[in-house]
Amino acid sequence: MTTKAKLIDHTLLAPDATTEAIRKLCDEAKAAGFWSVCVSPNRVSLAKRELSGSDIKVCTVIGFPSGAHCTEVKKIETAQAISDGAQEVDMVVDLGAIKDGDWCTVQRDIAAVVQAAGAEVLVKVILETCLLTDEEIVQACECAQEAGADFVKTSTGFSQSGASTHVVELMRKTVGSKMGVKASGGIRTSSSMDEMISAGANRIGASAGIKLLGEN
Repeated sequence: MTTKAKLIDHTLLAPDATTEAIRKLCDEAKAAGFWSVCVSPNRVSLAKRELSGSDIKVCTVIGFPSGAHCTEVKKIETAQAISDGAQEVDMVVDLGAIKDGDWCTVQRDIAAVVQAAGAEVLVKVILETCLLTDEEIVQACECAQEAGADFVKTSTGFSQSGASTHVVELMRKTVGSKMGVKASGGIRTSSSMDEMISAGANRIGASAGIKLLGEN
């Protein structure tokens, strides 16, 4: 186990992920000592069972991958995920509202998930930064802060591109030291992980977690 391993959310969000694949993900997480596994909502219960007795957390995604779900649906999805055993939730923002410049809607959407999650469950806000301007990224980060979220996150990994050092630096500069920054999407080498950490990320979302550690 390495300190770097504790920065990684070991991720499998493929829609066709099988029970066997989720079990393997959890076994890898326990062996490597990752911070969490991140799985689709319908796999939370399975991951919770597989990780029983370990300190590996269960993370899932809300409003994934488009963010274009009604706020009430995101709230219900969050509550169900927690009931099933999720300890962290990564929600996708209302990207259309960002593009409309409707920042009140953006903040309300995030705040609703934060409220549904409660004090014990960590909330990360996925901005899908490849679709946003720098100005939109800054304002979205500010909305996440005001809404009480714990982290801002770069990407779903399902859009045009993933994390970049420029975006991570911008997000860290905006949120300061009181929020986390999660870099995700396209992080497949140890050197790219190191670059994200140097830029200000304190959590890494990756499906290639074993490879990232194996290169050290």
